[in-house]
Amino acid sequence: MTMASKHPFDRLTPDTVLDALDAAGLRGDGRLITLNSFENRVYQVPLESPFEGHGVVVAKFYRPQRWSATQIEEEHTFAAELAAAEVPVVAPLTPQGRALHEHAGFFWAVCPRRGGRRPELDDFEVLEWIGRFLARLHTVGAARPFAHRPRLDAQRMAREPLQWLVDQDVVPLEVQREWREVAAEAVAAVEQHAVLRGEASADAPACIRLHGDCHPGNILWTPEGAPGAGPHFVDLDDACSGPAVQDLWMILSGERRQQTQQLGALLEGYEQFRDFDRRELALIEPLRTLRLIHYNAWIARRWDDPSFPPNFPWFAHPDHWRGQIRLLREQIEAMAQPPLIA
Repeated sequence: MTMASKHPFDRLTPDTVLDALDAAGLRGDGRLITLNSFENRVYQVPLESPFEGHGVVVAKFYRPQRWSATQIEEEHTFAAELAAAEVPVVAPLTPQGRALHEHAGFFWAVCPRRGGRRPELDDFEVLEWIGRFLARLHTVGAARPFAHRPRLDAQRMAREPLQWLVDQDVVPLEVQREWREVAAEAVAAVEQHAVLRGEASADAPACIRLHGDCHPGNILWTPEGAPGAGPHFVDLDDACSGPAVQDLWMILSGERRQQTQQLGALLEGYEQFRDFDRRELALIEPLRTLRLIHYNAWIARRWDDPSFPPNFPWFAHPDHWRGQIRLLREQIEAMAQPPLIA
């Protein structure tokens, strides 16, 4: 794999960031702190004068050509709905009366700075608490559908990325045939589920608006006794339509027994506010399989971004793809097993 000499983010200089904020009436004091994000560029910006009581804000510049303005606006509308329902999310601020701005070819938005740490997921009380808030998030999400955000299904998350990887000759030749065969078998197992084939059916679990990428890094925890104690959700960048379990399974970890206990605690909290369709438990391993496949295409498609090659140096090596073959075989076996019981 080769890396292009220039990338759109090369144009996003500190002056460009500060000029963008200044054009929206947010004058930074000249300091920028770059925050962790591979997909977008995110900065902590101290302001000369507070905006709506916020002396420090977080500015996110979206990856060019990933989302349309309409799709980003749907993300912002969803965040605003959640905040209005007192679901703890970090929603965009609206300088000059709008959340989405454009400057120098970049869509960008700004939100309050919110601190916190990763939740202690071995604490069942913490899991119950997260479950309660996820139920409230899904209650808002089920109120109406997305019109422009994507749906979580095998076509978007697996078949199209797999074809792209083949067309771009990303997978090393010595493992390519085996990888393609195993990946095809894994996708066929995923598509045994109608909801993941993208089919609407009275017998299939419902699709609702979701966070979409609810892994522990996107849940920040504020200790009890502090303002806003408990979990709050960040980064709705991958908001999509799909089954509710998509926002639960990434919180689970460990062996099957541990995952069963964790799931029980999550649903103990969840079902205090919203019913959970137990048929969705059969989707956990298929959804894990889709994420595994999609992740490789995600890296490959961003290889021209200068931040990717040094952070994923193993990606083009055959050993990485041999490891992916092993993982996909494990997922095929896992999808054949009975689902978790909670």
